[in-house]
Amino acid sequence: MEVGNPPPWRTMPTVVRGKVRMPSESQPYVDGRQPDQDRPPVADRLDDDHFPAYTMGRAAELVGATPAFLRALGDARLVTPTRSEGGHRRYSRHQLRLAARARELVDQGTPVDAACRIVSLEEQLERAEQMNEDLRRQGADTVHGHR
Repeated sequence: MEVGNPPPWRTMPTVVRGKVRMPSESQPYVDGRQPDQDRPPVADRLDDDHFPAYTMGRAAELVGATPAFLRALGDARLVTPTRSEGGHRRYSRHQLRLAARARELVDQGTPVDAACRIVSLEEQLERAEQMNEDLRRQGADTVHGHR
């Protein structure tokens, strides 16, 4: 490869929803968006706990479960994976933590539906505690003249 030329995979056409598109094309999509307009910068995606980066197979491997277990968590509405353009499930690190906690409970003999409910309630409690802490901090700032 010559210096200054893009790697071969960058110049290869891709097919998106039946249309062949070259990577250099920057024409807007049918809905008016520019390519990659909705995607955060790479560094932000790497740090984002809610970015759906993991395929079902990789997610199952990381959690130490089967894809069927992850589908069961989806059926129980504990985790709702994002779908790729091809319709494949994608999981975030946050969702993997919830799935791992549910797996711990199931491994201890808790039924899947009950484990999902427990994890969901733990998640709600954690958010409520965080909100209370934020409100306490705001109240302390107001009392001490920091606002």
